[in-house]
Amino acid sequence: MGLEKGAEPMTGYVTRDTIIETVEYIRSHTRHKPSIGIVLGSGLSPLGERVDDVDVIPYDEIPHFVPSTVPGHSGRLLVGTLGGAQVLLLQGRTHFYEGYSTAQVTLPIRAMQYLGVKTLLVTNAAGGIHPTFAAGDLMVITDHINLVGLAGHNPLRGPNEASFGERFPSMAPAYDPALITLAEEVARGQGVTLRRGVYAMVAGPSYETPAEIRFLRTIGADAVGMSTAPEVVVARHAGMRVLGISVISNVAIASLEDTQEMATHDEVLEAGRRAIPALVALVEGILTRLARS
Repeated sequence: MGLEKGAEPMTGYVTRDTIIETVEYIRSHTRHKPSIGIVLGSGLSPLGERVDDVDVIPYDEIPHFVPSTVPGHSGRLLVGTLGGAQVLLLQGRTHFYEGYSTAQVTLPIRAMQYLGVKTLLVTNAAGGIHPTFAAGDLMVITDHINLVGLAGHNPLRGPNEASFGERFPSMAPAYDPALITLAEEVARGQGVTLRRGVYAMVAGPSYETPAEIRFLRTIGADAVGMSTAPEVVVARHAGMRVLGISVISNVAIASLEDTQEMATHDEVLEAGRRAIPALVALVEGILTRLARS
């Protein structure tokens, strides 16, 4: 069996040498020195069109990057200026359910670390669990429940590379309180309603059953999705500040009577398209404030 792209033999781990090779290629294809990284979730790729003076690098040309196979994820790395800040933007992400290890999924975040990124903004499309959430809402993530990681698929599993970070990084808090406050201030100034909530990561790709939604609600989740938590774990391991924003793409079903409202991926993409104007304004406002600080 052939070795998966970006994986080390017999392990699936990502090594320092792998990251250095990836970073050297990216550096050779951009003039910019970004300090802020951005990950765009399902249906949110249009935000990438707002990047000015952009260098575009397709994922399939970057050593050790693995391709996204999911509609709505463009698979391009963009480096340029957004909201007055120098950014490195992942226009689409890969997911655990596509067959990759969480170490492979998070390789771009590790590359960001070696490129000098200090702040990470992660976005995603998520199913709303909180009873007051509606499709199209924006939610700032205050914490997450990493069910995939708790089940053993933590991206830090395996030998610890000291230059990546310490062996046992704290996840308290995983999401930077000052950045959450900043996002809420920007949202208020724009007249945008920004919900607060806890994001739960499940493995996917099947959507949750009504019983699973009730379970997630019981353990404190306000929204659910199939990404983000591994990226945040690696970013915190790397010492980055993290801000997370979810686009509520649908209201997750919690009873058998609601099954006629089951989510589809097309629905997720459409909710992303509807939320783009508010998300673009919010992200650019946050970046403008960060660029001034």
